[in-house]
Amino acid sequence: MSTNPPNLRPDLAPKMQITNPSRPGQPTIGMVSLGCPKALVDSERILTRLRAEGYGVSPDYAGADAVIVNTCGFLDSAKAESLDAIGEALAENGRVIVTGCLGAEPDYIREHHPRILAVTGPHQYEQVLDAVHKAVPPSPDPFIDLLPAQAVSLTPRHYSYLKISEGCNHKCKFCIIPDMRGRLQSRPAHAVLREAEKLVENGVKELLVISQDTSAYGVDIKHAEDRGHRAHITDLARDLGSLGAWIRLHYVYPYPHVRNLIPLMAEGLVLPYLDIPFQHAHPDVLKRMARPAAASKTLDEIAAWRDVCPDITLRSTFIVGYPGETEAEFQTLLDWMDEAQLDRIGCFQYENVDGARSNALPDHVAPEVKQDRWDRFMEKAQSISEAKLAAKFGTRMDVIIDEIDEDAATCRTKADAPEIDGNLFIDEGFEGLSVGDIVTVEVEEAGEYDLWGRVVSAN
Repeated sequence: MSTNPPNLRPDLAPKMQITNPSRPGQPTIGMVSLGCPKALVDSERILTRLRAEGYGVSPDYAGADAVIVNTCGFLDSAKAESLDAIGEALAENGRVIVTGCLGAEPDYIREHHPRILAVTGPHQYEQVLDAVHKAVPPSPDPFIDLLPAQAVSLTPRHYSYLKISEGCNHKCKFCIIPDMRGRLQSRPAHAVLREAEKLVENGVKELLVISQDTSAYGVDIKHAEDRGHRAHITDLARDLGSLGAWIRLHYVYPYPHVRNLIPLMAEGLVLPYLDIPFQHAHPDVLKRMARPAAASKTLDEIAAWRDVCPDITLRSTFIVGYPGETEAEFQTLLDWMDEAQLDRIGCFQYENVDGARSNALPDHVAPEVKQDRWDRFMEKAQSISEAKLAAKFGTRMDVIIDEIDEDAATCRTKADAPEIDGNLFIDEGFEGLSVGDIVTVEVEEAGEYDLWGRVVSAN
């Protein structure tokens, strides 16, 4: 049993879980998946393709004929973590293929690790497969392996990420994701629905919708309608809501049409949860970021959302110490936080990233000032969270069970996404529960980030 706060870096996904055993003599591939949930979905797709070709998946270095490292390039600290992971894989296994966002910089990777077998960029599935074929030739058993493969899931079987698009059309100065992953490429709505239906049929009870810009879904394909499904986030959310699973929306950019999602939440079709990357509140900072500078209007939007759906949970991530940020601008952010009263708040200190336009901005903030502002921001966020959770004392709510150990059942409410938000713990009377169950609890204790409760009824 573990309590929050988790690591609040916004580029982290849940630790992957590999449970598929390999048969004797089967060529096996290991996978190290770093970065965000979008990268985790890429890892799942790569492993699913390899499984269909007869490869086994090894949970450790020793049992793998080669290892794929799916890297992150979001921040310089993430790049360093990726290089460390590549180095560890080389030391422990020796045969390493690199893919993912940092793979867009092959010379940079080879400069540090010249012994790697191959480098491919993000979502270059065919190139990864070619590299694996060259390093570890396939040797399928025609009676076992060459059958339609069930998708490999790297998350617990009761929830799954559902990626609806790749890339991003924004040009935020601090971000190089569009350079690495390209412009927005939306999946056809019918394909997303077909994948979602299969996941629910296989026991998934929560679908976490992800992309680089979820609210822009379908813009690039002019919201095309195909086989009865329209590629627009409102239509997609409504269609997904008909499947009977929890539907959670991540990375929702605050366009005006987002307000059309709120009635779906009030109706219970979609979880009353919005993950919106506001990044800052001062208009001058937002302008230097090349983001919309309408924080006051955002407060009006938040108030309107809460009028329609009072139970809505709002999560966001912010950057402190952005180049040129003054003490007055930072104070505006703190004041905005007091007004907005967001439920779930993450924050990271600005870092230069190779290739980002923000590197060239004047007046970079000193490291000790960034740390001080981060500490003050998180103190504010913690006090808001503590008050919000205290108000839940005595209420009843549905929770989904993620883990059970000898101490407690670790659960999440509808207000909590895996890994990045809080937990609700059931530490008495949990013996008959199972992972993936959805039960109703009454809240008996509240902390700064987590809740404790007792089971009222199983659903």
